[in-house]
Amino acid sequence: MAVQRSAVDPWTWSAALGFSQGVVVTGQSRTLWCSGQTATDGEGKPQHPDDVAAQLALALDNLEAVLGGAGMALADVVRLEVLTTDVDRLLESYGVLAGRLGAAGVAPATTMLGVSRLAMPELLVELQATAVG
Repeated sequence: MAVQRSAVDPWTWSAALGFSQGVVVTGQSRTLWCSGQTATDGEGKPQHPDDVAAQLALALDNLEAVLGGAGMALADVVRLEVLTTDVDRLLESYGVLAGRLGAAGVAPATTMLGVSRLAMPELLVELQATAVG
């Protein structure tokens, strides 16, 4: 049996923002729980200080690298947590995230949280994902 995903959206407003209120997955599947991905280079050094959009794009690149290592893609993400040290600045750059999710044809169940800081003080955004494929 193939994996099937179904969005659970009792309201329509969240779809316009690129996420679903819930996602039901049925069929045989593999699940990947990803550690938080941030705007770090291959040696773990923070990149793009004070640039939320660039950090978000690099965090997405890093998330896609982890997904790819498991034979998955952004389209397989069913749950996404977005942590940021500045919700207002993240919302100004949200199109970076929504655009990538839209291009992948996915609208995962999503939560955005404002936090006081991330693992390294230069980091502004962290993405935690669960993928099913």
